[in-house]
Amino acid sequence: MTPSFDPGAMSLSDWRAIYRGAVPSLDARHHPRIQASADAVARIVARGEPVYGINTGFGKLASVGIAAEDLVALQKNIVLSHCAGVGEPLSPVITRLMMALKIASLAQGFSGVRLETILLLEAMLAHDIVPVVPAQGSVGASGDLAPLAHMTSVMIGVGEAFAGNTRLPAVDALASAGLQPIELGPKEGLALLNGTQFSTACALAGLFEAELLFKNALVSGALATDAARGSDTPFDARIHQLRKHDGQIAVASALQTLMAGSAIRESHRLGDVRVQDPYCLRCQPQVMGAALDVLRQAAATLLTEANGVSDNPLIFPDEDLAMSGGNFHAAPVAFAADMIALAVCEIGSIAERRIAMLVDPALSGVPAFLTPRPGLNSGFMIAQVTAAALVSENKQRAHPASVDSIPTSANQEDHVSMAAHGARRLAPMVNNAMAVIAIELLAAAQGCDFHAPLTSSEALEAVRKCVRDHIAHLDDDRYFHADIEKALVLVRSGAAVEAIQDTALPEL
Repeated sequence: MTPSFDPGAMSLSDWRAIYRGAVPSLDARHHPRIQASADAVARIVARGEPVYGINTGFGKLASVGIAAEDLVALQKNIVLSHCAGVGEPLSPVITRLMMALKIASLAQGFSGVRLETILLLEAMLAHDIVPVVPAQGSVGASGDLAPLAHMTSVMIGVGEAFAGNTRLPAVDALASAGLQPIELGPKEGLALLNGTQFSTACALAGLFEAELLFKNALVSGALATDAARGSDTPFDARIHQLRKHDGQIAVASALQTLMAGSAIRESHRLGDVRVQDPYCLRCQPQVMGAALDVLRQAAATLLTEANGVSDNPLIFPDEDLAMSGGNFHAAPVAFAADMIALAVCEIGSIAERRIAMLVDPALSGVPAFLTPRPGLNSGFMIAQVTAAALVSENKQRAHPASVDSIPTSANQEDHVSMAAHGARRLAPMVNNAMAVIAIELLAAAQGCDFHAPLTSSEALEAVRKCVRDHIAHLDDDRYFHADIEKALVLVRSGAAVEAIQDTALPEL
């Protein structure tokens, strides 16, 4: 599927589609304004006036003038010198998204980049030529310099790139798709390196995976509620209308719909000695709804950022004007990433409490540790410990990155956003939380098994069937890691959510 690719006016769905593998294609109607911007840079160069990044040094060296005959070397040098990243390569999926974000920024015609330069980036995406980008090295201000330099180096034939699944020297990777390296013109190296596209790509990827996590957690939470013979009364719309939070109202409605028609629920509607359920069941709308509201706020911020221009200096072609500012500072992305991290942490945290409740017979009313023969078998005992470990790890990772700053570039860049770190830590956090949900899915299915012949709702029975089609009921202890891995596939692939079919869940 090819999404709409309208720089400056993309939807969240468009960016999600690109993240999921769609190849963007820039419409020719954007070409004139790109050319106009490049022409303006040529006129500025011809005047010979000092303009940052065009005929001066960079950062603390901005006062150093560069001769006209050295302008091409200047742009090459900034790329090579800024290729200073370390660590494991960024996921090619996220690198692709970063490249698309960079095209969307440059194509709005305020960066002075030639059309041929943008078309090379577009061709690399179309032919699956993805630069090898070390994931560490950006502080999220003055642009994501090191990661974007590694992306740009491939365009000039330096560094490495993935051609499909093969890692090759940059020149060879380009040649495999019939492409040639380019020589960067004035301003182009700086324009490609400046910007928040690395941080924004990592944050958007975290957002899209958190969205899937959220939906899985609603499903596993509803199934766990039935497994514990919990009440659906706390999901009654009248309760949530009084508090008025949109996310809370949406989550309560989804949970009530997921449980509608459950024979397990009906079996204890009357005569149940329990007055109220534990918070991990009863307060799902309040906790998950708050997480939804936070994710929606983060989505709005990141969509604005993805559609913006974060280069410096900016070129205004109608006036032949280059204007320096600070659009490269990724504070909005840092705040959004911190919000996502908090939501992910809480989603996993409340799910782990439901697992802990299910393995405790005093609270769940089912056999201890969800095994028919506790003592001889340990059942879900250590699976719950694993969930607790993952939640604690996420708590440590959830500390806000946006409150940190460290001066760089000889104190010229004296306040930085740390958005890159804040966004990059989202992927492992979501992976941890998804493993918690996978364990909850197994525990909830096991708990509902004990209520046979009573069944849950049609939607939740479809989820339980999905689990049982891949993972058998746990009678006696077995190699449990394999069960968790299979459940994790159901969560990550979206299969557990897809099993509910027509039951609508809240969207971002």
